[in-house]
Amino acid sequence: MNEVTTTPDSRAPAGTSEAGAGGAGPEGAGAAPDSRWRRLTVHGWFVLVISVITVLIVVCAVVGGLMLDRTSRLSDQLTGKISPAAIEAAKLQKALIDQETGVRGFLLTGRQEFLEPYGEGVAAERLSYQQVAALLSDRPDLLAQLNAVRDRAAVWRSEYAEPMTEDRRADGAVAAARVEESKRVFDEIRMLLERQNARLALARAQSQADLVRAEQIRNWAFLAILVVFPLAALAMGVLLRRAVGIPLNDLRQASRQIAAGDFEHVIPARGAADIREVAEDVDLMRKQIVRALADSHRQQVQLREQAADLDAQAGELRRSNAELEQFAYVASHDLQEPLRKVATFCQLLEKRYGSVLDERGTQYIRFAVDGATRMQVLINDLLSFSRVGRMYDDREPVELEEALDKVIDDLSAPIEESGAGFERPGKLPSVVGDPTMLRLLWQNLISNAIKFRDPGRAPVIRIDCAPAGEEGWEFSVTDNGIGVEAEFADKIFIIFQRLHSRETYSGTGIGLAMCKKIVENHGGRIWLDTDYKGGACLRFTLPAEVPAEVPAEVPAEVPAEVPAAGPAEVSAEARTEESAQRPRPAESEEAG
Repeated sequence: MNEVTTTPDSRAPAGTSEAGAGGAGPEGAGAAPDSRWRRLTVHGWFVLVISVITVLIVVCAVVGGLMLDRTSRLSDQLTGKISPAAIEAAKLQKALIDQETGVRGFLLTGRQEFLEPYGEGVAAERLSYQQVAALLSDRPDLLAQLNAVRDRAAVWRSEYAEPMTEDRRADGAVAAARVEESKRVFDEIRMLLERQNARLALARAQSQADLVRAEQIRNWAFLAILVVFPLAALAMGVLLRRAVGIPLNDLRQASRQIAAGDFEHVIPARGAADIREVAEDVDLMRKQIVRALADSHRQQVQLREQAADLDAQAGELRRSNAELEQFAYVASHDLQEPLRKVATFCQLLEKRYGSVLDERGTQYIRFAVDGATRMQVLINDLLSFSRVGRMYDDREPVELEEALDKVIDDLSAPIEESGAGFERPGKLPSVVGDPTMLRLLWQNLISNAIKFRDPGRAPVIRIDCAPAGEEGWEFSVTDNGIGVEAEFADKIFIIFQRLHSRETYSGTGIGLAMCKKIVENHGGRIWLDTDYKGGACLRFTLPAEVPAEVPAEVPAEVPAEVPAAGPAEVSAEARTEESAQRPRPAESEEAG
C-alpha cells in the first residue's frame, strides 16, 4: 500500500479544501489533508479491497482453470488413450490366439486353410501393436509390458510356430514334445496378455477416480467465483460512489458549465487524490484552451490578411499572364511580317532578275526563302506549344471517333499521295477534354506516321484502344514505317530533338513534344512501345468520361482514309506543308 500512497501530491493547494473528503477510515480523522493516511483512507482502502477481491477471484479462477484443464486432460487420456488402448490390447490378444489356433489346427489336420487365421492374426497383431504403442507412448510402464508381449510372441513364432508348420509340410509329423513346449510358451504369452489387460484396467480405474476428484474441485472453485463476484460488485459500488462517483459528478457539472461557454469558471478539485489530479488537469486544459482561443483569433486575422495578399498576387499573376499572352501575339505578328517580306522580295528577285543571276545566286535566294519559311513555321509551332493548356482549355465530352474522322478528312491530300491505309478494329470512346487540342493530337500523330513511312511500301496504320483500369483508356497508333530505336524512346518527346537531318525529313522537332504536353494536360501519359518491331507504336492514355468498357467491334479493314501515328517525331511543319488548306488554331487566332 505504500506504493499507492507515498507519492507526494504536486497539487496540494487545490486539495487543502477537502480535509474531510477521505474520512472513510479512523486514521484520517486527525491527519493532515495530504498525508498518506488521508490518501490511504480514500484511495488506499479502495485499492486494498479491490486487490483482495481480485486476488480471491484470480485464485478461484486459477484453481478452476487448472481443474478444468486437468479434467480435460484426464478425460482426453481416459477416452482418447487408455480406453482405446484397452480395446486394441484385446484385439492384440485375439490376434495372438488366432495365430495359435491356426497353427494347432494345421498341425492336427495338415490342411492349408487352417493356416489362414495364423496369417491374418500376424497382420492384425502388427497393426494392434502399433496402435497400442502409439496410445501408450507417454506410459513407459504399460509400454514395457506391451513390448514384453511382442518379444515373447516373436520368439514363439520364430522358434515353434513356423518351424513346426514347416516340419508338418515336409514329413507330415511333428514331435508331441515340441507341440507341448510350444503350448507352454504360448501360455506364458497368455499370462503376459492377462497381466497387460489388468494393468490397463487399473490405469482406467485410476483415471476415472482422478477425473471425478478434479471435477469436484473444479465445481467448488466455480461456486466460489459465483459467490465472490456479487460481494465484489457490492463493495466496488459503495467505494466507487464515495471515492469516485460524487467527485466525478461535481467535475461533470463544472465541465458542462465550461462547455456552455463560461471559460472563466474554475473547476473544483475534490475527492480522492487521482480525482483531484484529473480536476486540476482539466482546469489546466481550460486555461490552455483560453490561451489557444486567443491565439486562434490572432491567427485568423493573419490568415485573412494573407488571403487578401494571395488574392492580390493571383490577380497580378492573371494580369501578367494576359500581358504575356498579348505580347506573344504581337511578337508573333511582328516577327513574321519581316519574314514574309524577306520571302516575298526574295521570290520577286528570283522572278524578275532570275535570268541575269547565275545558278549560285538563284540558290542563295532559295536558301533565304526556305530559311524565312522555316522560321515562320517554327514561330507558329512555338506559339502552339506554349498555348497548350492555356488558350484551348474548354473541357467537354469529346467523341474521339469524330475527331479522328475530321483529322483524316483534313489530311486527305497527304493520305492519297502516300497511299496510306489503316486499320481501326474498334470504335474510339468518348473522353472529357479540349476538342481543339485532341484534334491537334491526332493530326500530329497521323502526320508523323505518314512522314516517316518506309520508302519501299505504302504506310499501313492501326489505331486501337483498350480499357486501362484507373488510367481510363489506353490508345495505340501503330505504323509500318522506319521505326525508332529503343535508346531514343525518351528523346523523341523532348522539344527540338530530331533523329534525322532536315534534308532527310523536314520538321521543327516540336510535334511529339506538343503531343506529350497535350496528353499530360489531359491527365494521361504517352510513350513509345519499344517491344514493337514492325515500325513504330506510340501509346498514350486519357481519363475515361465513364468507367472504361471494351469498345464495340467494327470490321478490321477500312478503306485507306485514315493516316497512321508516326515513329520518330511529330512535325508541326507537316501540318503546314501537307494541309495548307486547313488553318491551324494558332495561325487563325494570330491572324485575327
